[in-house]
Amino acid sequence: MSETEAVSGGTLTTLTVDEVKSLYEKNEVVLIDVRTPAEYAFEHIGGALLAPMSGFDPARLPTPTEERPIVLYCGSGMRSRKMSEKYLAAGFAKIAHMAGGFGAWKQAGNGFLGTDPATGANVPRP
Repeated sequence: MSETEAVSGGTLTTLTVDEVKSLYEKNEVVLIDVRTPAEYAFEHIGGALLAPMSGFDPARLPTPTEERPIVLYCGSGMRSRKMSEKYLAAGFAKIAHMAGGFGAWKQAGNGFLGTDPATGANVPRP
């Protein structure tokens, strides 16, 4: 079940993996990976955008709407929470992140794109 809290004058929502998956499958969120480009290249949720923490600029993210809010994710949920807090501190009203990150996504058996070591191509997993 999602949790909502006030942070820097805005609202931070922490969503479960199941909630993110359901919203993403219905195209009701903009999913953004804040891991490094190398982590993203190796494996990521198909269709997720990349905004690495190292160069994270809240003003450069897509404009969220009521119909399609932004959800950040990382490997474990730590970096996405920090970037969510940075986003809210920049004056934006609300954002969400995925609890447990990509590790929890994979542990739940959800699909993702991984690198084929033989070809270097992205291939669907599992």
